[in-house]
Amino acid sequence: MAPRLQLEKAAWRWTETVPPEAVAQEHIEAAYRVRLEPCQRGACRRNCRGNPNCLVGIGEHVWLGEIDENSFHNIDDPNCERRKKNAFVGLTNLGATCYVNTFLQMWFLNLELRQALYLCPRACGDGIPKDTDYEPQTICEHLQYLFALLQNSKRRYIDPSGFVKALGLDTGQQQDAQEFSKLFMSLLEDTLSKQKNPAVRNIVQKQFCGEYAYVTVCNQCGRESKLVSKFYELELNIQGHKQLTDCITEFLKEEKLEGDNRYFCETCQSKQNATRKIRLLSLPCTLNLQLMRFVFDRQTGHKKKLNTYIGFSELLDMEPFMEQKSGVYVYELSAVLIHRGVSAYSGHYIAHVKDPQTGEWYKFNDEDIEKMEGKKLQLGIEEDLAFLQELVERDNCKFEEWCDEMAEMRKQSVARGKIKHEEVKELYQRLPAEAGSPYDFISLEWLQKWLDESTPPKPIDNTACLCSHGKLHPDKISLMKRISEYVADFFYRRYGGGPRLNVKALCKDCVVERCRILRLKNQLNEDYKTVTNLLKMTVKGSDGFWVGKASLRSWRQLALEQLNEQDEDAEHSNGKMNGNAQNKDESNEEKREEEEELNFNEDIVCPHGDLCISENERRVVSREAWDKLKQYFPKAPEFPNSKECCSQCKILEREGEENEALHKMMASEQKTSLQNLFHDKCRPCLGSWPQETDELYIVSQFFVEEWRKFVRRPTRCSPVSSIANSVLLCPHGGLMFTFASMTKEDSKHIALIWPSEWERIQKLFVVDHIIKITRTQAAGTGPEGACYTSEPQLCPECREGLLCQQQRDLREYTQATIYIHKVVDNKKVMKDAAPELNVSSSEAEEEREENKPEGEQDPDFNQANGSAKRQKLSHQSYITYQKQGIRRSTRHRKVRGEKALLVSANQTLKELKIQIMHAFSVAPFDQNLSLDGKILSDDTATLGSLGVIPESVILLKADEPIADYAAMDDVMQVCMPEEGFKGTGLLGH
Repeated sequence: MAPRLQLEKAAWRWTETVPPEAVAQEHIEAAYRVRLEPCQRGACRRNCRGNPNCLVGIGEHVWLGEIDENSFHNIDDPNCERRKKNAFVGLTNLGATCYVNTFLQMWFLNLELRQALYLCPRACGDGIPKDTDYEPQTICEHLQYLFALLQNSKRRYIDPSGFVKALGLDTGQQQDAQEFSKLFMSLLEDTLSKQKNPAVRNIVQKQFCGEYAYVTVCNQCGRESKLVSKFYELELNIQGHKQLTDCITEFLKEEKLEGDNRYFCETCQSKQNATRKIRLLSLPCTLNLQLMRFVFDRQTGHKKKLNTYIGFSELLDMEPFMEQKSGVYVYELSAVLIHRGVSAYSGHYIAHVKDPQTGEWYKFNDEDIEKMEGKKLQLGIEEDLAFLQELVERDNCKFEEWCDEMAEMRKQSVARGKIKHEEVKELYQRLPAEAGSPYDFISLEWLQKWLDESTPPKPIDNTACLCSHGKLHPDKISLMKRISEYVADFFYRRYGGGPRLNVKALCKDCVVERCRILRLKNQLNEDYKTVTNLLKMTVKGSDGFWVGKASLRSWRQLALEQLNEQDEDAEHSNGKMNGNAQNKDESNEEKREEEEELNFNEDIVCPHGDLCISENERRVVSREAWDKLKQYFPKAPEFPNSKECCSQCKILEREGEENEALHKMMASEQKTSLQNLFHDKCRPCLGSWPQETDELYIVSQFFVEEWRKFVRRPTRCSPVSSIANSVLLCPHGGLMFTFASMTKEDSKHIALIWPSEWERIQKLFVVDHIIKITRTQAAGTGPEGACYTSEPQLCPECREGLLCQQQRDLREYTQATIYIHKVVDNKKVMKDAAPELNVSSSEAEEEREENKPEGEQDPDFNQANGSAKRQKLSHQSYITYQKQGIRRSTRHRKVRGEKALLVSANQTLKELKIQIMHAFSVAPFDQNLSLDGKILSDDTATLGSLGVIPESVILLKADEPIADYAAMDDVMQVCMPEEGFKGTGLLGH
């Protein structure tokens, strides 16, 4: 059978000789391809979309011949999803939301919190219509709805996706459970604080909020200072402890402040030795204790999990730990949150929670909920064989019940399947429409769904293939099939729908219009040649018209689109067919229509609706040429060549020229005042302090780079009017860099300024913060005795935070770029250098501009070559308190024979080798990898633990080249980590 495009062309070939007024029934049937020969089974490998009579390859092979009875009984028992009597309701794990589910179950079983939430009124007080689904509007309403479902739903488990979506959580990434609990409690407390009912407004504080004080006592004068703070949970260190009470004791133990850590006493007005400790002032109804099992490992630079055993009883007396001993502070264990897994970055959360009404313990594991034996919490026997045996016996009982139910359902399904099998076989045999017999057109998509037993057919919907006249659109014939009237009658009786598309649905109006358009397209080619010849003529005098050059280049295409506008509108107006998405052609059409259209001659219309001032964008054509063009574009804007340009645009052009002149003058003045700073010559250096001055000033390197850009290109870049040194300071106003770091790794963030330059800078720019380095030197001492101080001084806390953040980012990156060098005989290969990552066009343009000799960068200035290459901030080193202004990108310059790969810190070396295999065609077992001289050989180690950081360059040496690596992926399987346990406790009165 001929391809689809050939069938399309053949269906309309008659239009070359038949005018629109002579279209007859035979031409209409040719356009709808009614008389094409049907395809035979075995002759077509797949269905011919261009032939409506081809009924091969539409899914019929499933039903022809004998069918295995096993294909008829794929029905699950809905009772499996029903909630059991006296059982709790589970929560669906949406991917990595087990930590959310465990907290929801624990909060649900807090009866006081649940009751208070039930009392919270809806944001919209109106009733809920019966014909609409309830959509919670606030976090409180989401939690209310979830709690109500957990209490009274008949489902075995419910879906918390509405609640998770309202919080904006990523369902594919497991968050820190402790952090989630803190943030959500803070959000809930803030939301409930607007309630009028005090029982609702204060429930979070009453249930979970306590108070403690940081108390510092001066050893010299005995002065006691106290800072009172609220808490929602106590974070307890477990290292070196065996019992929960020991962890609490360490949390409250006294700390000595001595040496460099001495305390400044307001009474003594000096630093003194002191003691500091935490005092518990009040405890909440529900006491949350967080066991800190995740700690930072300084050797690996990662968080690790502690599997230390911590013992605790079901009763906890907090009175010995209270400042005020009066009152009862005995708590009863009510819930335990457990983390399974050996890694701090993955694993699974479950919860053991006690039913406050019965005192019985339950294990909540997403959708699965298990009642614990007895009323005692038994954390230590989860893998006990006796306990597993009981679970196996219970599962066997369920299996037997399921088998009995499935046997009956299978029998019924097989009976129904056999009936449909015979029915489909008979109907398919009678599906083709015989020549001269009545027929119907029906959707190919619907036919395929009818033959697909897994998808019950919907009513036939032909509205998506109708033309504007309510008949079958000729362009939709590739989506339709012509079938016999007998089968069509059966389909409409059984499934309903419509409208029916028989011989009366062939649209003569559409066929006539298409005939007219096709003939016009042929005439368009002749007119295009005529206009092309007319454009070669010279226009004299004022008898011409302005036409946009862009419009002239594309006028034939615009005319074609205009001729097709009616058909395109019909295509765009068609909706979905049988409830599914539109086909690819319709989707592409929508995308094109969404783009801004170019109407003829609008390219020379200015924003004010008048003739644009740029003569380079337009030309004069003769009246004859314009008349031809107007036949196709009657609504095009018309501008005789005698018409003046837009007066408003002329004014704006003059103002722009004046601004450019002003910017050039500013750039010239600033360059003259700061010649050495611009050319990066005679710059001071902290590593070898200049002897002629004791003061140096600091500005951000970003300012210097932006200022140099303006001076080089004053007509293209905006002038720099201020110096934002705040990017070099922390929120407390302290400097983020030490003197030593500014001489080494942090030198790329700053630029040093001579005092004489600083005086000129203060006149030229607005400076938000003055940063100065001063050298003081005692008399008679050499350079080694010099002391350097900064104004403002260094902020130690923020500096430490910056360093920790930098190290963390180097070890916890995702989708970062590294580079692989392939070497042969210890030499880098200089071929196969196709890059896999490309620099963006804007960055590439900037680099080209920077790498030009300075004299070529701006024609308005003649500058000397040889300026130092500007430094940029590396993306793996950045300031924690980042504000706009610091540039953070330094790209590794790739060479030939090198490829860039995107990797993450937590992926293994084995996974990296698979990436390298696809990039270089080198088998993983033939790869010898090294980083900075160190051999990388542990396939199970993560890249972070191996010291691979963003922008690393790894050397690859292949043992022997192998030709075929097609089956390599089959042996490269990634193993999952083993499981472990981690617990946190929640206790209640």
